[in-house]
Amino acid sequence: MTTPRSRHGEAPVPVDPARLVTAHYHARTFYHDHLTRAGGPQSYLTQRGFATLHTGVGPWGSPADGPWRVGYAPPGPTALLDYLVRHGYTHNELLTAGLVVGSRSGRLVDTFRDRIMFPIHNPDGQTVGFIGRAAPGAGPHVPRYLNTADTPIFHKGQTLYGVAEQADRLAARWAPVIVEGPLDVIAIWLAHPQTAGLGRVALAACGTALSTLHSEALIAMPGAATHGITTAFDNDHAGRRATERAWRLMPVTGIDLHAASLPDGADPADLVTRPAELRAALTHQARPLVQVVIDQRLRRLVDRHPDLLQHIDSRVGAAAALAELLTDLDAEQILSLAGYIAERTGVGIDTVANAVIDNLEHQPRPNSTKPDARATSPPAAITDMGPAPDRRPRRGRPFLPPFVARGTAMPAGSHPVPGVTARPGRRR
Repeated sequence: MTTPRSRHGEAPVPVDPARLVTAHYHARTFYHDHLTRAGGPQSYLTQRGFATLHTGVGPWGSPADGPWRVGYAPPGPTALLDYLVRHGYTHNELLTAGLVVGSRSGRLVDTFRDRIMFPIHNPDGQTVGFIGRAAPGAGPHVPRYLNTADTPIFHKGQTLYGVAEQADRLAARWAPVIVEGPLDVIAIWLAHPQTAGLGRVALAACGTALSTLHSEALIAMPGAATHGITTAFDNDHAGRRATERAWRLMPVTGIDLHAASLPDGADPADLVTRPAELRAALTHQARPLVQVVIDQRLRRLVDRHPDLLQHIDSRVGAAAALAELLTDLDAEQILSLAGYIAERTGVGIDTVANAVIDNLEHQPRPNSTKPDARATSPPAAITDMGPAPDRRPRRGRPFLPPFVARGTAMPAGSHPVPGVTARPGRRR
């Protein structure tokens, strides 16, 4: 039982998490039914190429809208509240579930109003939250996306949209792709028929930046070790930041990391009507993620200093700044990427090698407790671009629920991500 604190100072009222789950189930049904009568949201989905989400005609002979159960929250301030109260839920339960909020006037109103609704499911397939996209015609000051806040049954920093809906593809070791929003997830799902053999399966964070727990869950997916992980974020400022964050969270996991080659200004959802182009962007056109991060950082340097690459001293400085990205990589990657940095900055590969060596010399010793401890010299192999030490300890790998992972899951609660368990990973 979960006991939230009352808003008005009364004694705390116990809340059963199972009641919160069933309230979300009824909310999902309510929203889904309203989409069938909402012409504006239906037209928007059709124009974007997602008609299958409301027409009842699914791809590849699948029923209705497949596993997604997309809906629509009507604009009335208490439409869902009134519906759920009639089904026996208390105000306290609905507040705790995040389905209603207190208004400035002090009365309760629906959290989501006039929004296209994407249910969020936990690994067991239970609805535990929602992502709401502003409906067509929303004013410029209306946030495009609104997400369920953290509740006793939902934690956005631990949950990935699309896991339960695509459990069969994850279990078949399809390669995971991390994207920005729910329509991107569904676009990649639509681009890969179930008979496609090995495909790509997209997942998205739910209203928050990619977290360490998200990255651990991605690394644990059965297809990641074999086929790597691909990022497919928008090619804008926020998307570039998300790409670099993904690189920082997953740099030395033994997993190959790629970045999709999307057209400028496009995201996966923009390519839903061109599935072959989308599949190509995610596969043979994808680039190593670290190369994309190098290019992005170099672009920022050049934006700040337009003459950066016109003078030898500044080119050397740029190469040294980019070489910081290489110190945690293995020898093969260092050798390849040192050449890439040399080519992009117009310096010799020995200049990049010296920068890598300098960075390694000034790294703290891995097992030292002194903050100013330094390696006395780089390993000899680094000086001739040979094997580089892996100086960042690797974490154990969490694994997904039994319907996705091989073998038997460890007892519940052994990992903070719901349904994910941990066991030691391998080093490469």
